[in-house]
Amino acid sequence: MFTGIVQGTAELVAVEEAQEFRTHVLALPAALREGLELGASVAHNGCCLTVTAIDGERVSFDLMRETLRLTNLGQLAVGDRVNVERAARFGDEIGGHAMSGHVITMAELGEIDEAPNNRRLWFTLPQPYERFLFEKGYIGIDGISLTIGEVRGQRFCVNLIPETLARTTLGERVPGDRVNIEIDPQTQAIVETVERVLAARRSA
Repeated sequence: MFTGIVQGTAELVAVEEAQEFRTHVLALPAALREGLELGASVAHNGCCLTVTAIDGERVSFDLMRETLRLTNLGQLAVGDRVNVERAARFGDEIGGHAMSGHVITMAELGEIDEAPNNRRLWFTLPQPYERFLFEKGYIGIDGISLTIGEVRGQRFCVNLIPETLARTTLGERVPGDRVNIEIDPQTQAIVETVERVLAARRSA
């Protein structure tokens, strides 16, 4: 489990390509390597990946074809940076919201509104997922736990404080970029349950 509180960013220093498969090597800062072992889970832009090798600061992760299809990780090149969060441990403070690290889709950044000391980003979500959008609801964007500010059909916005802009890669995003999206699991479960109940009543 993850909390959506990004602990830092890490640079992609090597990519090994294979058929419908990739290995990413990140240069993880010392603070993010503390106690790290093979098989541990680490979120990259909100996508849960497993540590497959550790060589000093160089830590490797494998990406299978489903990960490459659903996330923006397959678009990364050497020199790019990703948001990183280690898996939560029992007793840790949950500062964001419970996240699984399972990216459901991507959204495109369409518009950036600048204001003193904050920034508003507008994203467009694919149509099948707009039913999970609620004002003041939670959403995971590239692994960051954020509150939805406003919803306009398939479009929604989030408001970013300077700390989020400085700590994560969202401050570098430009219109046209695609970000990983994880819907709040509780929201998804409630919406899908209500849909099933209503469908059952209509067919009764």
